[in-house]
Amino acid sequence: MGGAMAASAMDLWNHWSIRILVLFSLTCQVALFLLASTRRREGRWFFRVPLWLWYQLADSTATYALGHLALSGTPREYQLVAFWSPFLLLHLGGPDNISAYSLEDSKLWLRHLLSLIVQVLGAAYVIYKHLMGSGNFLLLATVLMFFVGVVKYGERTWALKCSNLDSIRGSVKKEPRGKCLFYLEKQPPQWGFKGKADEEEFLMRHAHSLFHICKCALVESPVSMEPDSPEIKVLEYLTYEQKYAIMEMELSLMYDILYTKAAVIHTLVGYCIRFITIVATAAVFLLFQFSGGDGYSRVDVVITYILLGGAFLLELRSLLAAVLSSWTLAFLCGTRWRWLQHAVLCSGRWNRLRHVAASLHRFIGIVRLGSYSRSARRWSGTMGQYNMLHLCTRPSKQKRSNSASGSLSAWDSPLLGRLSKMLGREEWWDRKHHSRTIKISEDLKKKLLRYIERLPGEGKMSTQGVFRKKWGKEPLESCNLKDRLKNYLGIEFQEGIIIWHMATEVFLAQHAQVKAKLTEDEALIVEAVRALSNYMMFLLVERPYMLPGLSQSRLYRRTCENLMEIWCREAPSSNPSASDVLKNLFRLRDDPNSGSSLREIEKLAAVLYEKRDELKSTPEVPRLVYATDVATILLKNDEDVKRVTDSLLVLLFMWRDFLVYAANRCSRESHAKKLSSGGELTTILWLFGEHSQQSDLFSRARAEATKDGSQQA
Repeated sequence: MGGAMAASAMDLWNHWSIRILVLFSLTCQVALFLLASTRRREGRWFFRVPLWLWYQLADSTATYALGHLALSGTPREYQLVAFWSPFLLLHLGGPDNISAYSLEDSKLWLRHLLSLIVQVLGAAYVIYKHLMGSGNFLLLATVLMFFVGVVKYGERTWALKCSNLDSIRGSVKKEPRGKCLFYLEKQPPQWGFKGKADEEEFLMRHAHSLFHICKCALVESPVSMEPDSPEIKVLEYLTYEQKYAIMEMELSLMYDILYTKAAVIHTLVGYCIRFITIVATAAVFLLFQFSGGDGYSRVDVVITYILLGGAFLLELRSLLAAVLSSWTLAFLCGTRWRWLQHAVLCSGRWNRLRHVAASLHRFIGIVRLGSYSRSARRWSGTMGQYNMLHLCTRPSKQKRSNSASGSLSAWDSPLLGRLSKMLGREEWWDRKHHSRTIKISEDLKKKLLRYIERLPGEGKMSTQGVFRKKWGKEPLESCNLKDRLKNYLGIEFQEGIIIWHMATEVFLAQHAQVKAKLTEDEALIVEAVRALSNYMMFLLVERPYMLPGLSQSRLYRRTCENLMEIWCREAPSSNPSASDVLKNLFRLRDDPNSGSSLREIEKLAAVLYEKRDELKSTPEVPRLVYATDVATILLKNDEDVKRVTDSLLVLLFMWRDFLVYAANRCSRESHAKKLSSGGELTTILWLFGEHSQQSDLFSRARAEATKDGSQQA
């Protein structure tokens, strides 16, 4: 009985497998096309995980289906099924909006090239085996579709090669920059923009004109900025919010180059491929119609029409997206065909088409929900938050005697946390569960950009755009605290983050006790200081590859253990209510900035300050000693009537310097990698620093030219 059922299931699979695989391959392409845009922002796991699965399944499904076709039955039975093999090559080419899932994919472009050769030979063998000698129309349709599939698969392989950082480094040295200035407004309209869409389009076009700075900076290639080149001058007329937006847009363009086919689409060959493939796909549809469906299974005919319809719609969308993209302006500005520039740009035809496309995109954005209604070229505008003291005060980290008893506190930890601990993934759970994201305030953006903007002019960056001084040294000198705090910056950058993160919480807890009520300005500074401190700790714990220097994960874990021991020993025991326990059991996120969390953080910080003398006699906890020493010095600084700067501002300047230093010294490859999952605040600040460097060089060159001109006169 069981053997008969197994044999029946095997016969069913043998009969329907190729049909299932071909339809599933098409489904993978549609799913990739729909989900790929979510990577431009910090997408949620229920977008990232399916996208990763579809990306992995897309190639393997098409490859397996081609192999299955090569080994399938008689030619007469599989003539129409063999016609599907070119569609599998087309699917291996993938949608235009995702060519690589990670930066490593582009490094393996030679492996993809080998796969291209093997799969093309396999498809050619299938066509030769099953279709040679068949009807003329079906054979002609197959050959034409085979050509389309080979071209699209080859284009994807070439796109991977062009998105390799080494290839980009080689291209920036020889590719001419498009002169778009004739078609761009030199500065924003005097009376403002007519609407948000007009402002977005203005900024997007200038992002294209400045994009060569981003490309050169990413591959550490010198920027060839001419003294009379006014592209960078537009930054002088923009607000800080608009400058920030341009940086976001340039990074979005960089994402296009690294992870989509943009590098090959927006060329003369790329546009021609899209015109040819859609015409060829339509011709294949007509040829299949003329070939007749007699002798073929009705199911196979329906599947063939689905494949043809899917291919045509995807190619049509590819053509329209390419022509109406903002990249087309950059292509037209750089083309040598002046007649094409005049016919398309000067006549205003492309501008009208672009306006229609932008209006349609805005309409689609209106009907969407949540953060995805924001412009596709803009970043999410959030930053992560993680607090080490918050982690160490959680009930799940307390090792009290009553934990083994039947009291409610023994169950005061999430079920998923317990499961993660059983599976050996406790650290991963701690990072995810005890972190959150917050919106970056416009005031904080302005403070950061203003600080970065003045660094090149003050000589604090070298000609290569690299910070001259150690992290934290410059703000300590400006606040006249260098002699007292220079030994507390840490040997390694991440050690400095750990020390100052704890010192910040200890100082803020004591500062809150001294000042019963903060002014509005002080409250904003406290909010900014805590946000930057938690963000730097978030990078250290969750994304250490975005920080310079050696990793200090062992030091971080050891410091957490010390804090937990102190908290368990000194903090008062509590027995939570049944409702609190129930709520904690199913909690997915534990916000470090919530009111209850901040109260617990302040309690632990107060314990550290009270025990500061006792800690000095314990050699196993030197970082805790350093942190309490920093907080004590800052508190004494506020008591000094001759102080240069209030300690709250000292902390703000310090964390600002830590953040900008991390952005400046982070490896360029790490910046590129993070673009595939939404980007990071440090990447935007790094890019703005590169623009500020070029703007300063441009201003100096312009001043020199003016000086020489006046001397000659």
